[in-house]
Amino acid sequence: MSNADITRELVISPATTKTHVSRALTKLGARDRAHLVALAYQHGLVDPA
Repeated sequence: MSNADITRELVISPATTKTHVSRALTKLGARDRAHLVALAYQHGLVDPA
């Protein structure tokens, strides 16, 4: 999802969205958003539909 999609879905500000994505990248040591998605699949946080 784009930042705009996340903002609409969670009903939060764009700045809050950017902060959450940035912190997730840092805390998980991910290279980019695609890496975050891969990590989520590897750890069973999302179900491939």
